[in-house]
Amino acid sequence: MTLSVALHHRFAGFSLDAEFEAPGGVTALFGRSGSGKSTVVDAVAGLLRPDRGRIALDGTLLLDTDAGRMLPPHRRRMGYVFQDGRLFPHLTVRQNLLYGRWFAPKGQGADTGRIVDLLGIAPLMDRRPGSLSGGEKQRVAIGRAILSNPRLLLMDEPLAALDEARKAEILPYLERLRDELHLPILYVSHSVAEVARLATTVVLLEAGRVIASGPAVDMLADPALAPAMGLREAGSMIFARVAAQEDDGLTRLETGGGPVFLPDVGAAPGATLRLRILAQDVMLATERPRGISALNMLAATVEEIRLGDGPGAMVRLRLGEEHLLARVTRRSVRVLDLRPGTPVFAVLKTVSVGRENVGTAT
Repeated sequence: MTLSVALHHRFAGFSLDAEFEAPGGVTALFGRSGSGKSTVVDAVAGLLRPDRGRIALDGTLLLDTDAGRMLPPHRRRMGYVFQDGRLFPHLTVRQNLLYGRWFAPKGQGADTGRIVDLLGIAPLMDRRPGSLSGGEKQRVAIGRAILSNPRLLLMDEPLAALDEARKAEILPYLERLRDELHLPILYVSHSVAEVARLATTVVLLEAGRVIASGPAVDMLADPALAPAMGLREAGSMIFARVAAQEDDGLTRLETGGGPVFLPDVGAAPGATLRLRILAQDVMLATERPRGISALNMLAATVEEIRLGDGPGAMVRLRLGEEHLLARVTRRSVRVLDLRPGTPVFAVLKTVSVGRENVGTAT
């Protein structure tokens, strides 16, 4: 799948001028509130007619203002999941799901039983939305959208209204949809943690403009983009293979820089996981540290150093075939004599990678 978007639209006090291409997988539209993310999704869905624009999905032209073409929403075959679910309160979960299935092209409806199982909503089928938790409502809303057999699933900050516990509950279900259904998703978020868990591609928006786009692993590890991502949330994503469950309750993972030990992650040996490691949780040493409690010391090489406006610096490290970010001070860069090509050890505490930063990978 390829989604090609070029939009130009002006509101009072805001101008959107965004162009990007999204391949298959989960494309995250990321940016601060007011950057234009929801406007882009509404235009893709056909809920907004831009002043000028062109949108094509796999060669099918959805919008071309120059040619006077705009497919209405019901002909675009988009599934849309909003922040608040928008379930019909007078219908049961089963009836809400069947309503979504009613919109699927004849003979092309998704397997209802499979979707119900993937989302873990079988026990909810006879209940009404008023008796569901926020996380349960969102899972039902996602199921309803998928059962319409969309060509593209649009998700506009589907976890924004949930507390941290409910987010942790629903994220694994979104990973299962990504990994098992292979349904292309355009996912709006201003949460770096969600992007690192779910996205395969990131489109970074700022003040109505696309300032960068590309594979999630590259975007998250780019020190130049850290300010736009948010320095406190800046961090990279690496892949790790589960090597063993140790007797002391730790899981041993293999990465490009060596083993990483984490509290039991509940994955079988051989499974591949995504690890989001915050740049502020990474310490650097030019020699392998001894006599410290940290178990995770990854061999790496300095690839790039980007000095900040203040006393900080962002260091990109090469870790095998992947990259890791470390946020340190300018003074540390000077004292350690860091420069591109310097071999270092990236040190992180076992407890610094929380469960919310460990996800599955295809």
